[in-house]
Amino acid sequence: MLKGKTIILGVTGSIAAYKIVDLASSLKKKGADIHVIMTKNALNFITPITFETITGNKCIVDTFDRNFEFEVGHISLAKKADFFLVAPASANVIGKIASGICDDMLTTTLFAFTKTKLIAPAMNTNMYLNPILQDNLEKLKKYGYKIIEPACGNLACGDTGIGKLPPVELLEDNILKYIAYNHDFENKKILITAGPTKEAIDPVRYITNHSSGKMGYAIANKAFLRGANVTIISGDVNVKAYDGINIINVISAKDMYNEVINNYKNYDYIIMSAAVADYTPLNYSSNKIKKSDDDLKIELKRTDDILSYVGKNLNDGQKLIGFSMETENLIENSKAKLIKKNANMICANSINNKNEGFKSDTNKITLIKKDDVISLPFDTKENLANLILDEIIKL
Repeated sequence: MLKGKTIILGVTGSIAAYKIVDLASSLKKKGADIHVIMTKNALNFITPITFETITGNKCIVDTFDRNFEFEVGHISLAKKADFFLVAPASANVIGKIASGICDDMLTTTLFAFTKTKLIAPAMNTNMYLNPILQDNLEKLKKYGYKIIEPACGNLACGDTGIGKLPPVELLEDNILKYIAYNHDFENKKILITAGPTKEAIDPVRYITNHSSGKMGYAIANKAFLRGANVTIISGDVNVKAYDGINIINVISAKDMYNEVINNYKNYDYIIMSAAVADYTPLNYSSNKIKKSDDDLKIELKRTDDILSYVGKNLNDGQKLIGFSMETENLIENSKAKLIKKNANMICANSINNKNEGFKSDTNKITLIKKDDVISLPFDTKENLANLILDEIIKL
């Protein structure tokens, strides 16, 4: 995902410095070339050898290191890198950056860096809320720096409040957002439905399906990394979306119908990957249905057809993509669905084969267009998400 990308991690004097070891390791595993620059105060919390072992590169501390190659170190590294993250960023370093003070390798290299710069403050709550610190952050924003707000919680000093370094996963999400892919969906808005719906029988029981939401969330995450403004209307799932994706949680097919109808007009692409119940109980019992020796019969009624409604009411330029889960006649049934629902593309897949469809991390998808049928390779849902988006943008 990050192969060929060079990332600079600037580490300052904060107890949270140790967390950046995990970040460096994760980014390295994704293929990135990681260079760590530490301030001298950071040496009080972690050693350069730790980072050197993880990254395979020398950890830089001294601007005037005599053990150098014949090039101006801070300039060459600034030119080479694709992204610069300062985390944890202390109040001292933030103040120096905002004032244009370049008195160590970190601030000097950052000052020469012209691409995306992200600052992740970490400090005591009162320090973070100090008006001077807040003014400095606003000044950095004005100059194009990206700021990630610290988390709330118990701080190392014993206080409770805002000031914690955000989780490593969130820091990584922000890096991936800027450099993992070309932003071919920049300024595009995508609405995605994902996961199962639950149709209540009584306060205890419900009807549902095996959808995990993995395919829908994979598409949402990849679209986000490719620059899109993404919203997921989601059933109950245990899948992670990147920080910055808007999630609207729903339970029933009726809930999902209402949210889609209220929102879809505002989006360029509507991708309907959720496994929405076709039927719901005709009558809901407000009390638990007691068990008896007799069989129980539950009458069902049709739910609203979300895909059909959207297909009949698209604005000019909007594109509708549906999903088709079949057990037989995959291509024929999916072609019929494409026409009947007035969709631009159907992503068809089967649940007959092992490791395909519901709950699996892999899938085999065939894309059905009005004038084309594209068979995608058996692959992970993450990789398939990119292939699906490649075809969607061609629409």
